[in-house]
Amino acid sequence: MENLLETKVGAVVSKNYRTARIFSAYGIDFCCKGGISVAEACKVNQADAQRVLAELALIIDNEEVADPDAALHQLSNAALIELITTRHHAYVRETAPVLAGYLLKIANVHGQRHPELLPLFAEFRLMHQALLAHLQKEEQVLFPRLKAWEKAMERNPAQAHSLLAPMGDLEEEHSTEGDRLRKMRQLTNDYTLPADACQTYRVAFRMLAEFEEDLHRHIHLENNILFTRHKALFN
Repeated sequence: MENLLETKVGAVVSKNYRTARIFSAYGIDFCCKGGISVAEACKVNQADAQRVLAELALIIDNEEVADPDAALHQLSNAALIELITTRHHAYVRETAPVLAGYLLKIANVHGQRHPELLPLFAEFRLMHQALLAHLQKEEQVLFPRLKAWEKAMERNPAQAHSLLAPMGDLEEEHSTEGDRLRKMRQLTNDYTLPADACQTYRVAFRMLAEFEEDLHRHIHLENNILFTRHKALFN
């Protein structure tokens, strides 16, 4: 179990996605910042490492608990990419414009009494714009290369660079949006609704929490499964 302390957070979640809820409970980012060890993550977030280990053990040591991500590791590049694009890319494109509209509306109506709503809308608008460009880079650059690599009869070092370089860039962008999500949580005190919140206010905050959850899952599938499988091969 001590070895678990030195295991990267993203690797733990990749092996058993149910551990994500333990990390989340202690404020540990398992997707965007999943490249650090459990010990370091506990230190950064001022969490009791032994308590975190004990709670992780309840999940990891229970052999009856199936890992819902187990089947995903067996998917081809094409199949995993199809899942990511049809479920998570489509979700961003469909949901972000609607959510941005709600956030703008409540900022205009309630912004005087709740000044945090104005920077909240500004942060989400920046996220929306960044994500649209991000999705395009994945769909037009990296994903086609991953599919081509999978089909290639022969592979060479140049192909490795054509995959690893954009992966690194995209992971940096994942980290930036993870930081932005944390900033939005801080602005809203973890999406806490004020007493005078109208129905649009309530819907906007529920949608924002759902958007965060989907983006975390989206980034997890890329950083901890799709990208990790190729880094392991090339390293």
